[in-house]
Amino acid sequence: MNKLDNALKVHVALKVHDLEASISFYSRLFGVEPVKVKPAYAKFDVRHPAVNLTLNQDTPAAGGTLSHLGIQVPSTEDVLAIRNRWRESGLETRDEMQTDCCYALQDKAWARDPDGNEWEVFVVLQDTAGAIGSCCSDTPTLVQIGQ
Repeated sequence: MNKLDNALKVHVALKVHDLEASISFYSRLFGVEPVKVKPAYAKFDVRHPAVNLTLNQDTPAAGGTLSHLGIQVPSTEDVLAIRNRWRESGLETRDEMQTDCCYALQDKAWARDPDGNEWEVFVVLQDTAGAIGSCCSDTPTLVQIGQ
């Protein structure tokens, strides 16, 4: 069985100029309210289409508002299995484990496409009172573990 079969949903993180206006727009677009709203951050957990959409208040670069893309999975074991498959296929990866990011404790692995777009595979271990953290910025602080 392919571990991607355990993926819960796609994750899209957008940088937005005006958080309140964006919350209003995406609430109407998807027909649901955000499940989490914090300073400079909002999270939508949309069932149809299955997407974990986060909005990060920031000044988007001229090239667009994409922060990063991801695949949410149910366990750390799934994160590691997908990370290992990525490595076995020749992708360079980096891990970020037990990180308090976007108001949640998470385990994740990252890979970057040829155009520089960041992809993460991640599991949310628990909600926290933390902060957005460096994971939602242009230069995330990533901890390399286990080769």
